[in-house]
Amino acid sequence: MRVTVPGDKSLTQRALILSALASGESRLRGLLHGGDAASTRDALARLGAAVPAIPGNGGEVVVRGVGLGGLRDPGGELDLGNSGTGTRLLLGVLAGTELHVHLTGDTSLRTRPMRRVTEPLHAMGATFTFHEIDGKLPLTIRGRHPLAPIDWESPVASAQVKSAILLAGLTGGAFALVTEPRKSRDHTERLFSEVGVGVISHAVEGGWRVELRDPPERIRPLDFEVPGDFSSAAFLLAFAVLGGGAPDGLTVERVGLNPTRTAFLDVLDRMGARLTVEADRHDPGAEPRGSVTASGSALRATTVDGEEVPRLIDELPLVAALGARAAGTTRIRGAAELRAKESDRIVTMVENLRAVGARAEELEDGLEVEGADGPLRGKVRTAGDHRIAMAFGVLGALPGNEIEIDDPGAADVSFPGFWAALARLGEGAAGPRAAGSRDRPNTTVGEANDPGGPRADGGPREGPIVTLDGPAGSGKSSTARAVAEALGFRHLDSGALYRALTYALLRSEIPTEQWHTLSESDLDALDVRAIPTEEGFDVRVMGRSVVEELRTPEVTEHVAMLAGLPAARASLIELQRMAGRRGRLVADGRDLGTVVFPDAEVKVFLVADLEERARRRLAETGTRDPDERTLQLQMEQIAERDRHDSERRHAPLRESEDAHRIDTTGLPFDRQVKSVVELVRRLTAQ
Repeated sequence: MRVTVPGDKSLTQRALILSALASGESRLRGLLHGGDAASTRDALARLGAAVPAIPGNGGEVVVRGVGLGGLRDPGGELDLGNSGTGTRLLLGVLAGTELHVHLTGDTSLRTRPMRRVTEPLHAMGATFTFHEIDGKLPLTIRGRHPLAPIDWESPVASAQVKSAILLAGLTGGAFALVTEPRKSRDHTERLFSEVGVGVISHAVEGGWRVELRDPPERIRPLDFEVPGDFSSAAFLLAFAVLGGGAPDGLTVERVGLNPTRTAFLDVLDRMGARLTVEADRHDPGAEPRGSVTASGSALRATTVDGEEVPRLIDELPLVAALGARAAGTTRIRGAAELRAKESDRIVTMVENLRAVGARAEELEDGLEVEGADGPLRGKVRTAGDHRIAMAFGVLGALPGNEIEIDDPGAADVSFPGFWAALARLGEGAAGPRAAGSRDRPNTTVGEANDPGGPRADGGPREGPIVTLDGPAGSGKSSTARAVAEALGFRHLDSGALYRALTYALLRSEIPTEQWHTLSESDLDALDVRAIPTEEGFDVRVMGRSVVEELRTPEVTEHVAMLAGLPAARASLIELQRMAGRRGRLVADGRDLGTVVFPDAEVKVFLVADLEERARRRLAETGTRDPDERTLQLQMEQIAERDRHDSERRHAPLRESEDAHRIDTTGLPFDRQVKSVVELVRRLTAQ
């Protein structure tokens, strides 16, 4: 089996930043379409660079740079989401400007240390104000131009620290010298060469040195194709090595083979994995690339020490996961850096390995894992960390293991489509699966990633699905939410998903007049997800939770147009079915019982007369005693919406033959809820 993986996350962000700082138009291909890259792109756009939305198909993006001194005040805070790389690199860029910029991020990013970057940048002349916790976001940076030269000795080998200093030297016109205890990833140095910036790198006694001696006044545009992310490929290769892929092995094509990134292949080789690596010798670009083939192998334990850590820092959770299936005890040392990632990966890996039945011990600078071949079963808490989610996803997809991932959407940060890719590989696996699994992976990734109807593993639903359909203003959403609470079920607001997709399209800057030309796959690439919570679902776009964004006037203005697109309804039908995989769900909409969940155990169709529905809609906007003309206009609008919904070709509004009709005209709200609850309990009593 031959596959490709999304573009490299680290290279995507560096390419976007340098293109924004270039003088002229850069042409980039293969960019990662994921949460971190989108956050960096959004920040650069706010800073004045013409950076288009990143397409989901890896197509070409033209970036019009503003020059080294052309960034502008963003007019508000920059929210970097979960992107630690984007934050630290942009701090370096901003240090050499005269801007005052406030940076923040999501809950996870605000726990991650920034001192290792801000200290050298402060030594160059930038100043920082931490607003809540010392050394962490949110913070304000006040840049300076020119910056002072720096000779910095980094206590750790960190590509982010090194890159931030080099970028500060570039925008601040300052000499910069960085010495590391060992060589870290060299993506920045390679791309500097592509834009005409001379960097000298060489070994010194006890470490590695990088020098930016004469920063230029301008840099040339990039013409660059981002290779597939090796760190993403590593998870699929690990699955193949563990026997989870096709009998003839798995080949990942067009993947980056930068030697500062591929120590994971050395680890696999020591563990006894069968591997073949073939470099692409006809593509002499800035970053080497090629193909890697892996097939099922009996693994033995290994030891990873500090010398290797910088070249496989992102793959260490995966090494630990492989250790749980290797003969002997796998040890990881010299990796204290893992504690400063999206989570404390040492603690998170150890706790989760124990939770699924593996033996693991925490070390000050790493961990130990004892291999075994018994089934691994349990629930994994990812702490929002994409590498943790994917590492246990690999283990959970193996025959006999049953692992539940609490936040599968975390994988979208670096590998959108990871779960689908893993499922496709699992379908080609040799050997028996767990009983009833129908050759699908055994990882439970929550309703957000599983099809509707019966459970994806072939078992029955854990409870019924209840659908509430009806025309606009019939009281579906409020009634469904209250019914779900009364029954202890989750509530799925299908309208929120349509609003989320509308928001994602508006954010993508695709002109509205082109929306009708988009395919289902184009819309899928916008990455709208529904992650299960206690009461319902957390709707996310590009990995970021959206709540307030769904009710903006702009979204409200365009959602009806979006809902009428066949490709949009097809895309969201699958998402809704995923949300209903396990049942115990109350879902409301206009085609839930007829199209989305035709096998729902209870179907309700709510109706109300036109005037009643018009008054409800006006009340939602604060108009509780409308005059006759206002009421008439609202009635006409709802009547037109009814006509449009009933006549649309794709999933039209209609009452299912087996639905139970409830007329809510004049019916008190608590009585509406009680009627539905009693109906559900009566029909599902057995």
